[in-house]
Amino acid sequence: MTDWQGRKRRVVPGWFLILDEPSAALDAHAKADLFDRVRDLATGRTVFVISHRFATVRRADRIAVLRRGRLIELGSHEQLMAEPGYYAEAFALQASAYLADPLGDPAP
Repeated sequence: MTDWQGRKRRVVPGWFLILDEPSAALDAHAKADLFDRVRDLATGRTVFVISHRFATVRRADRIAVLRRGRLIELGSHEQLMAEPGYYAEAFALQASAYLADPLGDPAP
């Protein structure tokens, strides 16, 4: 593997786990089971989860928001929701499909 400056870097097997849309074809129960297992496997490792579903990423320690190939926001779910920005706006939009009030008040 080569870093951004062209230097050779060694990747140690087992240190990284990369999941690209891991729950796209799963029902809610299978998805919960998958992420319980991922949390167990993630101990002591770096896990990259690529997803457009906020339910998938909201428990991450750190969320990197990319737009048009650029990093535009970085933080925990709580940090990103506390500030007006792309993540908070997109989260509210996605949550509105499930809630009357995307900030948490259940639908009547």
